[in-house]
Amino acid sequence: MIKRIATAVVLIPLVLLLVLKAPLYVLAIFAGTVALLAIAEFLHLTTPYAVQPLTTATYVFVVLFFAFVTFACVNATPEIETTSLLFGMAVAAALSPFIFLTVAMRRSDLRMGYPAAAASSFAFAYIAIPMALLVGIRQLPAGAIWTIYTLLAVWAGDIFAYFVGKAIGRHRMSPEISPKKTWEGAVASILASIIIGTLWMQHAPGISAALLRVGLINRAGGMWGQEQPQLWPIVLLSAVVNIAAQLGDLVESLIKRGAGVKDSGTILPGHGGMLDRIDAMLFAVPVVWAYGAWRLMQ
Repeated sequence: MIKRIATAVVLIPLVLLLVLKAPLYVLAIFAGTVALLAIAEFLHLTTPYAVQPLTTATYVFVVLFFAFVTFACVNATPEIETTSLLFGMAVAAALSPFIFLTVAMRRSDLRMGYPAAAASSFAFAYIAIPMALLVGIRQLPAGAIWTIYTLLAVWAGDIFAYFVGKAIGRHRMSPEISPKKTWEGAVASILASIIIGTLWMQHAPGISAALLRVGLINRAGGMWGQEQPQLWPIVLLSAVVNIAAQLGDLVESLIKRGAGVKDSGTILPGHGGMLDRIDAMLFAVPVVWAYGAWRLMQ
């Protein structure tokens, strides 16, 4: 527990500072690095499933994809960036199975080709695309506010699920996949995300003004006046974000349970691997990005 808290105390301020202050291309490079680390852990998890992953080909494909993401985000308007990112993701996702199957043709044991290509294609869709969408959220109008909202909604849900589930949890949610998760913790998680997410967005103009005064954001990254969403859409969005985050956590637990491991890695003391830390975000980020893109197009 001490290692877990210490790691969080160090990482959370750094992540928030990166989201608020760093140029967009730096955030894109950071997101790509995190994606590569998580994909490396995921590919390692596939080996107990008798898969021989296409490690190098997957890394090269993801690096090229994030090079496109970085290029698409720099000096682009939110409308152009949103369209470019959506188009680039669609093309990359469509091409990935064919590229990885072509690479897998070089395998001496042809029975290993399809599972390896499938693992690489899934890794790209499961990890790389959501991390690219996180950069996309930052590029949206009031992007800094929306990005922090996403982080806070997921973190609050995770924290309350853990402590409430540990204190009063009695009814197991999915004992075969994640024995410690309870329905009591899940309900507390949803309520926490709704409360924290709604409070953040309701006070977004004041928070934006304060961050602007101290130089942590530019005006485009904040939320002002009529940009602020109404109450009930944010309440509903926060609930959906939380449910998506909980599903993301369960999906990673399913993968790890099938592989017979507790953590995806050991890179973060007290937290396990990088995939363990972003599993909930991988499902929550697309929800927020889709909502933000829909608002942009209205």
